[in-house]
Amino acid sequence: MLSVERDARLDVETITLARMERANALGTPLVERLIAEMTRIAEIQHSTGRQQVVRFRSQHRAFSAGFDLGEAETQSEGDILLRLVRIETLLQRLRRGPVASIAMVQGAAYGAGADLAISCTWRIGTPKARFRFPGFGFGVALGTRHLAAIVGADMARRILIENRIVGADEALDCGLLTHLVQEDEFEDTVASLSQLPVPFPDGAVARILGMTGRVSEDQDLADMVRSLAEPGLKDRLAAYQKANAK
Repeated sequence: MLSVERDARLDVETITLARMERANALGTPLVERLIAEMTRIAEIQHSTGRQQVVRFRSQHRAFSAGFDLGEAETQSEGDILLRLVRIETLLQRLRRGPVASIAMVQGAAYGAGADLAISCTWRIGTPKARFRFPGFGFGVALGTRHLAAIVGADMARRILIENRIVGADEALDCGLLTHLVQEDEFEDTVASLSQLPVPFPDGAVARILGMTGRVSEDQDLADMVRSLAEPGLKDRLAAYQKANAK
């Protein structure tokens, strides 16, 4: 499902998504494990007083296929709602810190997987990186304000309404990626960004992220829940899957 490697010398943790059979789709066990890992790393930061960095990479050719629709087939609408609330919880922990984060995107990042990537402090991609945010296809407003904060309102509307696949070059231009490098430069770029230039004390990066970001966590959660509150969520999911199976 995932593996974790810690470099205590550099205060860096690497989380490798390895749900190979589902292209790292965000099912319940994977999301809960990611939340637990973020909690653990934040506790290390607090206990040591040294800024930590977490890196997300994929063992699959895709970064993440997003929300696990297959898992939803046997769940109630309430179960699906709770799953999406937990994904939003994960995204908010990444956006506000206190742990600095790096998304290593070498393939497709779709849906909640794209939201996971762009919630990271830095997003490093190769020419194979691409993004898509299809959640409104079944009515879910997940990460919408954060997307607009990164790319601007007009671009966010184009991406969402046109259901666009955003390639690597355009992703760099609009801010979905902070760095675009060739494959042979990828690891060196990641290593360089992992070594913060000054020894930030615990809480400093969280304040930077909070003061430079758009604080809308409660509204984001409320809007997401409201978008799923209309009856017929299971039917919308089924219709979306049928349309995308063609």
